[in-house]
Amino acid sequence: MDLYTYYRSTSSYRVRIALELKGLDYRSIPVNLIGGGGEHLQPAYQALNPQGRVPALQVENDQVLIQSPAIIEYLEECYPQTPLLPEGLLERARQRSVAALIGCDIHPLHNVSVLNRLRQLQLPETEVDNWIRHWIGLGFDAVEALIGDQGFCFGTPGLADVYLLPQVYAARRFAIDLDRYPRIARVERLALEHPAFQRAHPDAQADKPA
Repeated sequence: MDLYTYYRSTSSYRVRIALELKGLDYRSIPVNLIGGGGEHLQPAYQALNPQGRVPALQVENDQVLIQSPAIIEYLEECYPQTPLLPEGLLERARQRSVAALIGCDIHPLHNVSVLNRLRQLQLPETEVDNWIRHWIGLGFDAVEALIGDQGFCFGTPGLADVYLLPQVYAARRFAIDLDRYPRIARVERLALEHPAFQRAHPDAQADKPA
């Protein structure tokens, strides 16, 4: 499998964690998103992914999957060993709830395309920063209340953690105070000690600038 990725892309980071937790072999192909002429805007990549975003996962028969939720669901269904979802229906729903909260209600509101649009509307950079902190903080208030008191989000590493760790990385990039979230901080500490999460971390990617 070939994963088209960018080292600090939140969505790419999710897919890397899922691949690593499942112990799957894949090749990372960096796609530089920086600047108006980023590689994601070039015809070669647009032919692969018409949306021009990362991640994209090329699987058997050169089929290409886009959008991290769809990619992760595909991996879960194709490679059920080391599952990201537990057996119980309620437990599965809880994992999915946290993942959806992050993937649908937090991350899209600070995606680079949204922030660029805010800047095009000539909002001061302080207001852009306030926008980011507002939406991440609101979402983290809910995540903190939903996850458990021991281990990862719900005990063992799962789908909720796949989504949470990249969002925590983004929160730290935007200088958000995480002292308010002891449960989230606990999950981050455990993940940073876990080999699969370490291998998926942006700092471990070949395209991270020196």
